[in-house]
Amino acid sequence: MDVISIRGARTHNLKNVSVDLPRGRLIVFTGLSGSGKSSLAFDTLYAEGQRRYVESLSVYARQFLELMPRPDVDRIEGLSPAISIDQHSAASNPRSTVGTVTEIADHLRVLFARAGTPYCPTHDMPLKAESIAAMVDKALKLPEGTRLMVVAPVRRQMKQGFAAFFAELAAKGYSRVRIDETVMTLEEAEHFEFGGRAHDIDVVVDRVRMRADIRERLAASFETAAELAGGRVVLVGMDAPLVLRFSSKFACPVCDYSVGTLEPRLFSANSPQGCCPRCRGTGLSDDFDPDKVVRLQQLSVARGAIEGWDARNPKKFDRIAAAIRALGADPETPWCEYPAAVRMALLYGSDVTRRLEPAFEGVITEMERFWNESSETLRRVLERFRAKCTCPECGGSGLGAVARSVYLGEGENRRTIVDLSALSLGDLMRYFKTLELAGAKAEIAQKLLEGILSRLEILNDLGLGYLSLERRAGTLSGGESQRIRLAGQIGSGLTGVMYVLDEPSIGLHQRDNDQLIRTMQHLRDLGNTVIVVEHDEDVIRAADFVVDMGPGAGEFGGEILAAGTPKAIMESEASITGRFLSAERSIVMPGSDFDRANAPWFQLSGACGHNLKHVNLRFPVGAITVVAGVSGSGKSSLINDTLYPLLAAQYHRAETKPLAFDQVDGLDLFDKVICVDQSPIGRTPRSNAATYTGLFSLIREVFAQTQTARERGYDARRFSFNTKGGRCEACQGDGVVKVEMQFLPALYVTCEVCGGKRYNRETLEVRYKGLSIAEVLELTAQEALAFFDAYPAIKRKLQTICDVGLGYIRLGQSAPTLSGGEAQRLKLATELARTDTGRTLYILDEPTTGLHFADVSQLLGVLRQLTALGNTVLVIEHNLDVIRSADWVIDMGPEGGAAGGLVLAAGTPSEIAENPQSVTGPYLRRLLEGVAAAAPKRKRKRSDSKDGA
Repeated sequence: MDVISIRGARTHNLKNVSVDLPRGRLIVFTGLSGSGKSSLAFDTLYAEGQRRYVESLSVYARQFLELMPRPDVDRIEGLSPAISIDQHSAASNPRSTVGTVTEIADHLRVLFARAGTPYCPTHDMPLKAESIAAMVDKALKLPEGTRLMVVAPVRRQMKQGFAAFFAELAAKGYSRVRIDETVMTLEEAEHFEFGGRAHDIDVVVDRVRMRADIRERLAASFETAAELAGGRVVLVGMDAPLVLRFSSKFACPVCDYSVGTLEPRLFSANSPQGCCPRCRGTGLSDDFDPDKVVRLQQLSVARGAIEGWDARNPKKFDRIAAAIRALGADPETPWCEYPAAVRMALLYGSDVTRRLEPAFEGVITEMERFWNESSETLRRVLERFRAKCTCPECGGSGLGAVARSVYLGEGENRRTIVDLSALSLGDLMRYFKTLELAGAKAEIAQKLLEGILSRLEILNDLGLGYLSLERRAGTLSGGESQRIRLAGQIGSGLTGVMYVLDEPSIGLHQRDNDQLIRTMQHLRDLGNTVIVVEHDEDVIRAADFVVDMGPGAGEFGGEILAAGTPKAIMESEASITGRFLSAERSIVMPGSDFDRANAPWFQLSGACGHNLKHVNLRFPVGAITVVAGVSGSGKSSLINDTLYPLLAAQYHRAETKPLAFDQVDGLDLFDKVICVDQSPIGRTPRSNAATYTGLFSLIREVFAQTQTARERGYDARRFSFNTKGGRCEACQGDGVVKVEMQFLPALYVTCEVCGGKRYNRETLEVRYKGLSIAEVLELTAQEALAFFDAYPAIKRKLQTICDVGLGYIRLGQSAPTLSGGEAQRLKLATELARTDTGRTLYILDEPTTGLHFADVSQLLGVLRQLTALGNTVLVIEHNLDVIRSADWVIDMGPEGGAAGGLVLAAGTPSEIAENPQSVTGPYLRRLLEGVAAAAPKRKRKRSDSKDGA
């Protein structure tokens, strides 16, 4: 069968949908947000494909697999085994990284275990077991006539027992020793003033002058020295500074440090053998945070920079003041003006402060000692000064000392696994292409390097070259996560599979879009069916087959408006998407009263966190500013990790710590900051639109004020389905009862006691305007707006939900059933419903995620309403329609990762389009030219339509 035939699909809001999809093609499902795309692609096609595969396994195997519920569909024929690549696949494990998800980390562990060279972490010398013959060969390479001593390093840091030890050496026939690099006879050593301190003792085995016929003598001397010092031999120059160290064991020739057999698990932070003992492989340790200890850095120590150490506490202040003076500073100088060395010495101590009387060990060092020695009561007092910090022992890598001291390569090309994990994937690929290994190591590494390079090439081709292996999977955007898994599927080489992808273009710059499309086409060309839920215009145009859904969202959607090639979609009168693709409709740009000359400007200077290169961020107040740029160029580092934490701490006293920056100007221009990011709104059925927006608490208060509720003594808690009292205890407020079916998917059946209404009979008897609390939760936001017109607080929230285009969702609709675009807009509505002062800064992170062309148009109208009230909107976005609608655009680049972190251009959209430095400019110019060319065509079509009417 050459088609996947779907008949009678009714999952969620689908209205008995039937369609034939061509197999072995790139198929795009598009349409309004909430129109049923994901219901058809994931909850019907993928769910049925996965269910059929699992049912082909044994009953024993099925009990270990997560089974998806059977979709509500009459028949699906021609279905292939299905693989889902959704937006949250890579972030399930907090220890998961890009390296573990792509399996490159597994290859690296084996590579370092089999082809790496361990070094001594103290002396940075390779651990090599050298034969006596090899030692002699190296010695003979020295110039003829060189005078040398062959010494055996027999004792290190010896403090006592010198006389007995020297007598033992004399009895064995030795006459000279080397004490702390000073050579003397045993008679002289017996009268040496040791002073009660520790000393290094070497035995002089032989003194020679290099010449060609000295091989046998050297070999004998080396054997003697190795036997005396446990395999270690040192060759010391007598006339010039020359030291050659050897070891006949797999150990450091200086300190005898050695490691056992290198195993891959030693290079895993998730293994007990390989993790850092301090942070247990997390890379973070719970330590005293210098920023919390020194809260008021603009003050001096005397005036209270460090709580408890100021002049009001004379005992402690006298100690730290003496330390400050010993370091050449003044206790009255503000803390922020001290040099970094002085600040570190005051916090952690130094040789200078420890020599004082009494000794000063450092503020944080002293707090650490109190923490380790004190009771739980004192620890609770000190807890507020602690935070999750980068582990000082492993530097955040999570690896133990052995793994951090094994190197790959030689000379300047020498790298540890920590070094390689910190490189961008682009730099890592270039490193492995130039890596040269010799001998058996090259043969061992060949297959491993092939596997690493093949994965790196695919990841770089997908526009992910700016990521690093150490990057936490949980910090990836949905699009990045999908593209990483997509790379793994390309490497697998499977054929005859049905791939289902959910908006893989999220977070991807237009420059990299073509490569994503080629990747999906490559999967198709292998003989697979690739189904993509997508709104990106380039992806839709590149599809072999398009399914456009609508005509509305939620219960007003769930129908197929048109299905066919992109050309057929554009010619369809019923297709909303087709009208946008054919330029018959366009995204409406709301008007702007932005006055560039008179607008006040906010500026953040010298941002240098992560890959930012002392960036200056400057944007107008009361306008819409878009921060654009290629993926990984530093947009999130600048806005989400620097600007927002700074403002949240300033306006809301949040415990947030921004990345490094120099200066900020314009803090008085705002009094509030609201951030709308991409985090999920809820993963359990108990989370719904009413609970997330805060409506449910207000509605429960309304029911608690009714006469029936007051007569019965019911308060607002009675109307919650999450607590005992008012809920139905048979289903515990879920409305359904889960029935485990062992090797079959679990069934959810409507609760027989409450009939799915979640509440007990007594609670449902309380009514407001004739409706019970359960019936109110079944209202749409638009219906509830009229129902609660007497309550301004409820009405404001509902109006905002309707303004963002979600008037159709029901108040009790559970969060997991919302589409990505619906969830994003519900989060936006929640924040917009907060009372604004006209001086609020709204920060939005890719708000067009999951939005159709028509939805984007509505979103822009909402954002423009905010600026009309005097508020400021700052948006991180790749959508060109949003960029062209902005008042001000900041374009970052030029590449991702270490090659990014710069502001390439800033200006109005038209200025960016003409700026040769801008990476976004050429794509924006093409869009503006296309819009200008299409305007007469749209005008003509409207006129024709009017005349025809």
